[in-house]
Amino acid sequence: MLEKPAIAGGTPVRDTRIFYGHQCLDDADCQAVMDVLKSDYLTCGPKIEELEQKLCELTGAKYAVAVSNGTAALHVACLAAGIGEGDEVITTPITFAASANCALYCGARPVFADINDKTYNIDPESVRAHVTGRTKAVVAVDYTGQSTQLDELLEICREHGLLLITDGAHSIGTKYKGRPTGSIADMTTFSFHPVKTVTAGEGGAVMTNDRALYEKLMLFRTHGITRKPELMSRESGDQGTIGSWYYEQVDLGYNYRMTDIQAGLLISQLNKLEKFKARRREIVKKYDEAFLQIPQVTVQQEIPESDTTRHLYILRINPEKLTIDRKQFFDALGAENVCCNVHYIPVYYFPYYQKLGYQKGLCPKAEKLYEEIISLPLYYGMSDQDVDSVIAAVKKIAAYYAR
Repeated sequence: MLEKPAIAGGTPVRDTRIFYGHQCLDDADCQAVMDVLKSDYLTCGPKIEELEQKLCELTGAKYAVAVSNGTAALHVACLAAGIGEGDEVITTPITFAASANCALYCGARPVFADINDKTYNIDPESVRAHVTGRTKAVVAVDYTGQSTQLDELLEICREHGLLLITDGAHSIGTKYKGRPTGSIADMTTFSFHPVKTVTAGEGGAVMTNDRALYEKLMLFRTHGITRKPELMSRESGDQGTIGSWYYEQVDLGYNYRMTDIQAGLLISQLNKLEKFKARRREIVKKYDEAFLQIPQVTVQQEIPESDTTRHLYILRINPEKLTIDRKQFFDALGAENVCCNVHYIPVYYFPYYQKLGYQKGLCPKAEKLYEEIISLPLYYGMSDQDVDSVIAAVKKIAAYYAR
């Protein structure tokens, strides 16, 4: 006799809840924050430059610009790319809204390309099909942490004179053909939200190898203000008569600065990146081995070029092999005290985008994926027992509701 899931009157696999994501902070992280709080600088201080140097060392990129969050990183990347009114930016609908909103912030129009239905990343051939004379850039998202097909995307961008911005909010620690994400695209953005692999509480960064883009990113991060004489207006007069206090606003920028408090925490977190990566990969491997044996679900495929540090673990249900739908499967996991999420609702489903004229049906593969996915718990602090409990809950539900 099959064991009943808790939602059908059975007993949950465990008494306490497992959340889908959680930060991991230790005494070293707390001390790093305290050290900054006791220092002379809480913001605009030396920890920002130290963090940026560390990000360059970890990724191999020449330049890093730390900002207040991942959305700010995407915005300043689009500004630095010169995206403006009337331009188009191609991105994926299976992402957080910021990956598309960053184009709207600049007056441009997001254009949604469909996904590969095995890897769930943006499909380069769909990108190619959506390029027009108005296309200015591609924002390709490393969904779940897996690298996009960078070679193919760069080829398309070079062919059409476009900039490639990689939204690497999920992918710090990932490598593509042996090279870390952050060092390959024209610009790569990171997010350091608490559920990410490493956290600053909030925070983000933009990586680039292009000096001209770097200078623009630095301006847009801080109100468009500079103290560099070479960037100032010629109308300012003789620079030799101007005091050290002098600065100029040479463009319209924003206050997207990260604090030294956040930077201190993130530096400490980055010191643990390798062990965070290793544990996440252990959990993913254990999940994959278990779920590949269950015909009622499908696991995400990876391209061989991507050595992935997974931020999210996506379980895809096979509706034709189940008597329940995704919502019922999701609720059943919750009844087993396995707290899940769904990443993501297609961006153009949102009322705001519908008002802009976007309609369902734009990306059939992405829309089908959305109907069938659940994000399972994945974070460094999960115990082996936690992982086993998640697997047991999935197995129980899949077996009980098998068609």
